[in-house]
Amino acid sequence: MKRREFITLLGSMLTAWPLAARAQQPAMPVVGFLSSLGRDDDLAKTYANGFRSGLSEVGYVEGRNVTIEYRFAENQRDRLPGLVADLVSHKVAVIAATGGGASILAAKTATTSIPIVFTFGADPVREGYVASLNRPGGNITGITIFNTLLGAKALGLLHELVPNAAVIAMMMNPKLPESARTLSDVEEAARTLGRKLLVLNASVPSEIDTAFATLRQQRADALFVSADPFLASRRQQIVALAARDAIPAMYPNRVYVAAGGLMSYGNDVPDGYRRAGLYVARILKGEKPADLPIDQATRFEFVINMQTARLLGIEVPNSIQLLADEIIE
Repeated sequence: MKRREFITLLGSMLTAWPLAARAQQPAMPVVGFLSSLGRDDDLAKTYANGFRSGLSEVGYVEGRNVTIEYRFAENQRDRLPGLVADLVSHKVAVIAATGGGASILAAKTATTSIPIVFTFGADPVREGYVASLNRPGGNITGITIFNTLLGAKALGLLHELVPNAAVIAMMMNPKLPESARTLSDVEEAARTLGRKLLVLNASVPSEIDTAFATLRQQRADALFVSADPFLASRRQQIVALAARDAIPAMYPNRVYVAAGGLMSYGNDVPDGYRRAGLYVARILKGEKPADLPIDQATRFEFVINMQTARLLGIEVPNSIQLLADEIIE
């Protein structure tokens, strides 16, 4: 071979080698993140940050070795089936179904092959999403944070703070699939306490205003807000109306109290999303969802906003303050 031909051949080989090497590298996995919340909601951003934190703990960093396709329903649950169908068409490796039972149902209906990891506030076995907590079976597993199952305990704490409240209003979203169970538990707790329960339904912003008008008309003495992604997204509106009407209120998680609400009892929801990220990472590494038991959150938070208590003219007894995990001054 002539020297010039050899140099030309060598140059061609050196040029082709990195291209061939790149072609052999595994494709970056794509994860679908499905949420019923709004994309620009601070709450949705907090939850997504928790999810990414869980992924990174196992070595998956967005943009470096994993891609996340986000789909937000903007609090319009009828959009969820179309959004999850879009994720399926993108051939995502795993779907994180978040923001309530409607997201789980949409994902479960859309695919029986793509692994699904959910975050859920109630019992997924009772709601029919999995076969059992230890062996969920099929292509689905996830994290249950039990927020919707804590209503009775939360109502009891509210009663301790305002023992003379004869009528307690409960605000709930009737479109949330698991709301019926929450209502049943809270009704039983109210009967045990000998208190009248006034149920206020709200699934759109205008119904929240209507609910507070009913609360005033019926002269409710206290308010319990049920765990629900939509209601949490409207926390500023709810907290402001409770302050306007000087109504002591118990909320399902600390984001309400951080916004000026009186107190909350519930799970650390961002940590639940972090744990969902951990499960997604484990599946990306080869584990099967059917073999991953439902992760049951056990960390509950009781948070009190003392400044709000003072504005309402409520003196929080030391016995209740000692129960609090956090007191906001």
